[in-house]
Amino acid sequence: MPIVAQSTETTDWVSRFADEVIEESERRAGGKAASPATAPVVVVASGLSPSGPIHLGNLREVMTPHLVADEIRRRGHRVRHLISWDDYDRYRKVPAGVPGVDDSWAEHIGKPLTSVPAPKGSAHPNWAEHFKAAMIESLAELGVEFDGISQTQQYTSGVYREQILHAMRHRGDIDAILDQYRTKKNPAKKQQQKPLDEAELEAAEGSGAAAEDDGSSGAAGYFPYKPYCGNCEKDLTTVTAYDDDSTELTYVCDSCGFSETVRLNEFNRGKLVWKVDWPMRWAYEGVVFEPSGVDHSSPGSSFQVGGQIVGIFGGKQPIGPMYAFVGISGMAKMSSSKGGVPTPADALKIMEPQLLRWLYARRRPNQSFKIAFDQEIQRLYDEWDKLDAKVEDGSALPADVAAHSRAVRTAGGELPRTPRPLPYRTLASVADITAGHQDQALRILGELDPDNPIGSLDEARPRFDKAEAWINTHVPADQRTIVRDEPDAELLESLDEPSRKSLRLLLDGLADHWSLDGLTHLVYGVPKVQAGFPADATPKELPPEIKTAQRTFFALLYHLLVGRDTGPRLPTLLLAVGQERVRSLLGE
Repeated sequence: MPIVAQSTETTDWVSRFADEVIEESERRAGGKAASPATAPVVVVASGLSPSGPIHLGNLREVMTPHLVADEIRRRGHRVRHLISWDDYDRYRKVPAGVPGVDDSWAEHIGKPLTSVPAPKGSAHPNWAEHFKAAMIESLAELGVEFDGISQTQQYTSGVYREQILHAMRHRGDIDAILDQYRTKKNPAKKQQQKPLDEAELEAAEGSGAAAEDDGSSGAAGYFPYKPYCGNCEKDLTTVTAYDDDSTELTYVCDSCGFSETVRLNEFNRGKLVWKVDWPMRWAYEGVVFEPSGVDHSSPGSSFQVGGQIVGIFGGKQPIGPMYAFVGISGMAKMSSSKGGVPTPADALKIMEPQLLRWLYARRRPNQSFKIAFDQEIQRLYDEWDKLDAKVEDGSALPADVAAHSRAVRTAGGELPRTPRPLPYRTLASVADITAGHQDQALRILGELDPDNPIGSLDEARPRFDKAEAWINTHVPADQRTIVRDEPDAELLESLDEPSRKSLRLLLDGLADHWSLDGLTHLVYGVPKVQAGFPADATPKELPPEIKTAQRTFFALLYHLLVGRDTGPRLPTLLLAVGQERVRSLLGE
């Protein structure tokens, strides 16, 4: 049953936007309704182009309105989150690194994405459906509720026919607006046209015409409509004539030379250019809230220009923030058309949905952030688990409580979660050491907390599976942990007396400290005891050289156990190796 409650979270960005969106929706409807349930449906929107893998940067385009829509829904209002699949966009380049795709796909450049073959081996009918399917599956796992709209379906079924004819009748007005932002020819000072944004590039790049993003101008005038060729299916066409009364339109294909005259009032093989298409949809769908990327929001770009063009269609520009880029540690800005970038599905293989939702919920849209696929993921999970504990005991700050709530549940209820959320870094270490042997993994995890042992790996799933996937796919082979088969006799023989004593102190305490907490206390305590301090002495009570002694002791243990200076956390490593084998490798 949906959770319906008036929000008391007044300090997080989601609540503030929800307030603004509800107020704007009521203003457009002519006043406040008697109750949220009788108010008009609030429409928020996202747009995704399945031109290639839909990456984690694109996910912000969805998560920002999703979180706002979900907050509105929690308050009892009816809300509709539209995702427009821009699958009628032109195919503009062959993405790199896509399995089942080679250079032969270049012959399809200029066709609608739904007319391009899917990668080899795909079960989907075309390019767009192939990449949409992966995103739809990920959104379901993330708990994102939405209504998907295929722009191919909208255009080819004639849904937008009246809007197209209206745009053509008002092409002079549209051209006048766009002309304010075009490069002016000035012999005294050469002005440089602003860079096209990503969506504009979807329409412009590869056409050979820099003005392709806002329509074609030539001897016949300006036209905000681009037909796809009836022969080669590409959009490399130029409108050469149009009659408003008969709606007869003549075009020629600059690629294959094909030409024809059609009646636009019954022709469905073409689309409005991007800078006109977007505001047309705002008006048609009644969109109240839609965010835009920084590349859409600069002066003269599609969102800014659309704010003027939308009035031609009798609509209003949505409110919504400019959102910053999402990065991946060690990677440049993401681009679907360039390929080789992590997708939500990639992230969900190594992290639970709650963590991924939290990363988007805790940062304001205008704040950039990075998603870690490297060792940083362990720190992120530590931070998440600490927040989880603070929320549980009531010590978390209000904004953090709000972000946590948005991560773990939607208006429809709680997302599935791991019953026993053991530390991610511990699970990763266990997965690393056991190398797929689940019986060994269960033995080790069962010894972490002897007073409350887990009886099945299912209790630690799906987090254990995510950690195992991270180890297997994102940790280089030379950083994987391989426990020695035999003791390092040469190293053991060379040890001085203090080193031998430290190993004896550890071995003598193993049986009584054989748990995660107990071994943590033991391995950190050995250098303290050896220096004459209590094992539970705090750092403030110890001289600085104790830290040096600890590092030396840890390095010795790593060398004797795994033949390296470093490795997984020692308490976890000791549990994984097993008490009998530890004793053997340490020379007992």
